[in-house]
Amino acid sequence: MIGRKYQIHSFKHNGTYHRIWDRTYLIDQDEDYLVFANEKTRVHEANGKSWFTKEPAICFFFKDRWYNIISMLKDDGVYYYCNLASPFTIDDEAIKYIDYDLDVKVFPNRQYKILDRFEYKLNADDMKYPKDVKEIIEYELKGLEKSIKRSDFPFDDKLVQEYYIKFRSIREDV
Repeated sequence: MIGRKYQIHSFKHNGTYHRIWDRTYLIDQDEDYLVFANEKTRVHEANGKSWFTKEPAICFFFKDRWYNIISMLKDDGVYYYCNLASPFTIDDEAIKYIDYDLDVKVFPNRQYKILDRFEYKLNADDMKYPKDVKEIIEYELKGLEKSIKRSDFPFDDKLVQEYYIKFRSIREDV
């Protein structure tokens, strides 16, 4: 239901919690994805520490893609943080996914950087990621890079701004 508040639960492959975002609001849904938004929400880390997000975020979760995308509206433009992750599940409490360590940070000029390759290799060995999961992650990473270069959905700053305006109007109603 549009406007409903959820948490975001990120897990590691071994089932342990990675991160929890206290609140995010559903602002759009499609048969292939859900869009959430949050601003100044508390994030709890697995190590017991917590912090607050600094800027508004529009989050895209896909039903059949092995990544999710967080677009952050900063003063100097829209940044995209792409988490290589399992497709989401959702229940009454939270949207949930498994984080597979690799990340892609996209800058406002559309340059991007792949992050955490060492962490991915370490966790893949330590948690024994199955071969098919590793193949899917590599395949999805290549597709994600192509989508970034082509500015495919949701790498559209105007769309992200429109979602932020929608979030502000929904949040006033909540």
